[in-house]
Amino acid sequence: MQEPETRPGQRESERTTPLRASDFLRSHHEALLEDWERAMHAHPVGEGKKHSWLLNHMPGLLLALADALDLGEQGPEVPLVDEHAITRLSQGFDVGEVAAEFALLRKCILLRIEDLPRPLARGELVRLEDFLDRAVVRTVRRFAEERQRHLHALDRMAQATLDSPPVDTFLMRLLTVMVESALEVDAAGVLLVEGDRLVPRASVGLGAETPRGGSLALDEGFVGEVAATREPVMLRAGALDSHGVLPVSREQGLRALYGVPLVEGTRLLGVAYLASRTTFGFSDANLLLFRTMCQRGAAYILQARLQDLEREARVEAQRSLALLDALLEAAPLGMAFLDRDLRYLRINQTLAELNGLPVEAHQGQPLRDVLPPAVADLLEPRLRRVLETGEPLQSFEFATPSELKSKLGTRMWQATFYPVRGPREAEMLGLGCVLVDVTDHKLAEAALQRALDFREQLLAILGHDLRNPLNAISASAFQLARAEELETAERRAVERIRKSAGRMGRMITDILDFARSKLGEGIPVSPQPMNLADVCQATLEELQVAHPGRPLVFETAGDTSGDWDPDRVAQVLGNLVANALQHGDDNSPIRTTVRGEARDVLLEVHNRGEPIAPQLLPRIFDPFKTPEAAPPKATSPQKQQRSLGLGLYIVHQIARAHGGRVEVRSSKEEGTTFRVYWPRVRAAS
Repeated sequence: MQEPETRPGQRESERTTPLRASDFLRSHHEALLEDWERAMHAHPVGEGKKHSWLLNHMPGLLLALADALDLGEQGPEVPLVDEHAITRLSQGFDVGEVAAEFALLRKCILLRIEDLPRPLARGELVRLEDFLDRAVVRTVRRFAEERQRHLHALDRMAQATLDSPPVDTFLMRLLTVMVESALEVDAAGVLLVEGDRLVPRASVGLGAETPRGGSLALDEGFVGEVAATREPVMLRAGALDSHGVLPVSREQGLRALYGVPLVEGTRLLGVAYLASRTTFGFSDANLLLFRTMCQRGAAYILQARLQDLEREARVEAQRSLALLDALLEAAPLGMAFLDRDLRYLRINQTLAELNGLPVEAHQGQPLRDVLPPAVADLLEPRLRRVLETGEPLQSFEFATPSELKSKLGTRMWQATFYPVRGPREAEMLGLGCVLVDVTDHKLAEAALQRALDFREQLLAILGHDLRNPLNAISASAFQLARAEELETAERRAVERIRKSAGRMGRMITDILDFARSKLGEGIPVSPQPMNLADVCQATLEELQVAHPGRPLVFETAGDTSGDWDPDRVAQVLGNLVANALQHGDDNSPIRTTVRGEARDVLLEVHNRGEPIAPQLLPRIFDPFKTPEAAPPKATSPQKQQRSLGLGLYIVHQIARAHGGRVEVRSSKEEGTTFRVYWPRVRAAS
């Protein structure tokens, strides 16, 4: 280092007069700072990542030393030294680095003093060194005190997490540590990010007894500003009055508010704040402590949230297992779950009893060690096939093995095995099985089959064996009716025989049709091209001969051709006219109308008389309607004849077989009208 040359005209006395240490610090202020900065860059402490903090307090510190030397004080201004210590703590220094930078400053001062053209005054160097020592001691002491304070607060935070508390409990503990660590803090709170909102989760101190509800947008108010910028924000009294939404009520008389973002990595977790009504600002030491605690607290909050989720998942899993166990126990079926190695994971009491062991004896045991060998040999290959293919095996039936018949008797079982997959479709966790005792079902099924066989035999008798003698009766009555020597009474008797035989034939036909419909086969029809009006007219002519005392009126209009079964059409009309003859007014004609429409041909049968009871209309087409449901209104012997109640049911079934429908309208004013819609083209079934 070279001392500047002597100025022209400089007096000799000025060059030889001893120099005061304070004057030296002031006159060489810039040169000392340059020397110290170069030394710091060259020193291991002065790494590139820390170059921004080299000169922050040193200019003021040198001037404070000079002033203190002039005034004879015991050391530089304490606030400046304290601020320097706090700043170095926040910048990540350790105590050795703090001492090292003062040692380099001392070295730079001494080297610069050695190059002075005139010496320092007697005792000035000692005073200077003493003041430097005091500055170092004060800085290091304050640094150590604040570091110890930080470590104590962080240790309390760590203790607050030892029992893995829920998030809200940890937040209350964190805020309590913050408030207790700084006297000027009157309130503290935390808002966490939930979705796209900031939600208050905890608060202590001022106003905590009346927590503010609701939530804030991520860019709303004071905490929204902290969240949006992800930087600490300080508000003092004047700014508080003009600022937007605050986390603490303005009525509390706040003087200072400080917010810090809670960030873990790149993720914003929330915002924490301090509030005071006793001071207009927080000390640098307390702000640094608050930021440090928030930085560490963000990691704890994330950990607590994960633990909350884990607890919730554990509770949900326990709830699901409880529901599963309740379902297993309540089910009347044998149920179990096995893993991929065919070990029992869950089994209900029903299946355990069938296996002959308690539930506890199944847990974790391989299937082959629990079941009898014959059953294991039967089921194990099928279970492994379900695991290999991922396809369920449904309704597998087997009988009780012979070695178990003495204990269980001869029983029939039906089993279903199905794969159990994890969240990923390809992940096979194991399989479930359901076992049902179907012995009673099989016995009932066999009994039902026997009943069906008997019914088929009965229908065969009705359809064939009874028709033969009935046809003989009809033929004989017809021959007798042609005999000329019969008396009037005898001829009436023969006519009654012939009519009764015809009525019995129709009843047998109705019974056969009803049986076919109930067997699921439906009433058979053989559609063919025909004219509905022609068939109806021929049918009415036959009916008129059988009932000469009742006028049967027939009307037709439009195109009445289509594809239908002529025998079934005649059967429908005969049943409808027979119903009208039985329930209609004896003095009114029965009117039949056939009318061709665009898609259907409409057949109507109308009669006058007592209307159908309203309560009977919804089930007018049901089979075997009881007399109580439709009591006869007339007293003539013809109307007192009992019927099977199948006529209208057969009409409905024949119409459905042709793709059509039947409707009925009945009132005292209009009479009763049955309408049958016959589609010209039968819809594909």
